[in-house]
Amino acid sequence: MVKEMLTRSGVAWDREYQCKGRLWGGTPQGIPPFLGGMKVLEVGCGDGKNLAALATRGVEITAFDLSPSAISLAQVQVRQGLRADLLVADGRSLPFRAGSFDAVILYHVAGHLRSGDRAVLAAACRDVIRSGGDLFFRGFSCEDLRAGKGARVEEDTYLRGNGILTHYFMEEEVASLFSGMIPRFVTTHRWTMPVRGEPLVRAEVLATFQKP
Repeated sequence: MVKEMLTRSGVAWDREYQCKGRLWGGTPQGIPPFLGGMKVLEVGCGDGKNLAALATRGVEITAFDLSPSAISLAQVQVRQGLRADLLVADGRSLPFRAGSFDAVILYHVAGHLRSGDRAVLAAACRDVIRSGGDLFFRGFSCEDLRAGKGARVEEDTYLRGNGILTHYFMEEEVASLFSGMIPRFVTTHRWTMPVRGEPLVRAEVLATFQKP
């Protein structure tokens, strides 16, 4: 049943990219201050919204997504000269050797999985980071205005009408998810968005962990 749900979710994301093209605009926020030459893996890169910003850091970029349509959109930047290795892959079973990367970016990806698969993804990411390397996490918070919207699938996990699963995190939950790593910080970032003239709260959990 879990595999079936994830397959449907993956199909839903691919359909979104097929129908709408690029889903993410604007300037990427929160790109870590990487040093030139670092090997960085972006998990769930989508349409490549972060690739150009990462390239300005001078890092060696590897990025993947479950959606073939998303990777096709991201490949446009590679054909225009941006250097990055892109592939279609499943974050629960990473095709990389242990300790291959200095850092992993995991932004708004784990929240689209059920609880058991979030744990599998976290372990897979931890494995491919070298000792002393970092993992950078973002996921929507339980305080976010969209929390509780849709059909409840698990605790704090909801299925939206477009077929995409979304989980909303608490800080303690994120720290527990990466319990085998050293937390540099775990915090909640809040901002407001006007909806029908009323300022409502958007919120996401931000965290950085270091592999011992």
